[in-house]
Amino acid sequence: MTVRIVLLAVIAAIVNLGAFAQTADADSVMSVSVADADSAATNRDYRFKPTQLILPASLLAVGTAGVYWKSFKSMNADIRDGFNDMRGDHYLHADDYLQYLPAVAYLGLGFTGVKSRYNFKQRLCAVVTAYLSMTAMVGALKYTIRERRPDTGRRNSFPSGHTAKAFTAAELMRIEYGNWWGAGAYAVATGVAFLRLYNERHWFNDVIAGAGIGILSARIGYWMMPVYNRLFHWDSNSKTVVCAAPSYSPYDKSLSLNMTVLF
Repeated sequence: MTVRIVLLAVIAAIVNLGAFAQTADADSVMSVSVADADSAATNRDYRFKPTQLILPASLLAVGTAGVYWKSFKSMNADIRDGFNDMRGDHYLHADDYLQYLPAVAYLGLGFTGVKSRYNFKQRLCAVVTAYLSMTAMVGALKYTIRERRPDTGRRNSFPSGHTAKAFTAAELMRIEYGNWWGAGAYAVATGVAFLRLYNERHWFNDVIAGAGIGILSARIGYWMMPVYNRLFHWDSNSKTVVCAAPSYSPYDKSLSLNMTVLF
């Protein structure tokens, strides 16, 4: 298998994960355009549907099969060798930072005027729940399956934690802000998965499983939202107000910026 074929297969497979995830649970109904569908989606509560389990469960199952299936292991080795030939000694470490970008965007985008499904305190609960779920699943699998990493041989390769983090936030973005914003977040998450392979930190099945865990974790965060709304008596239509004002202290001749968040 040539390097070019390997790279094209890897890129196409990872990009398709994002494409399938954006449309898997058919959030929008009776839409005339993508923009209209996104607007409709952000105005409705996100409820559990059994079909929402299909995509993440499938990705996790395929990724897990790669740990034990000899043919998949052979493909993993071919993909690693292809990346090694392309990369040489030129490693890129942007994935260590890009993994957090979708999460930052998820929490902050609502303050810029972009229409969101829920307010800030609800988004905060969703992201905390999602990341706690993701961390628990990733940690349990890493230290139960104990797959060796392709570079160091340490037994904590499966699944990819970086990929899981990025796809968790990407799916949160898609649910909260609609498919257009979700597509951008999924592009970043796909880049993180690609770099984990490029830097020889993970096998291909590791990033497949990581993507599945991330998508599932994000959906768990939103499935819990009705519970939080009832528990804390939250109104999903309430608004978060942010006020910032500069001040000057004549005593120590200092400037400061005071910020108040009301929610």
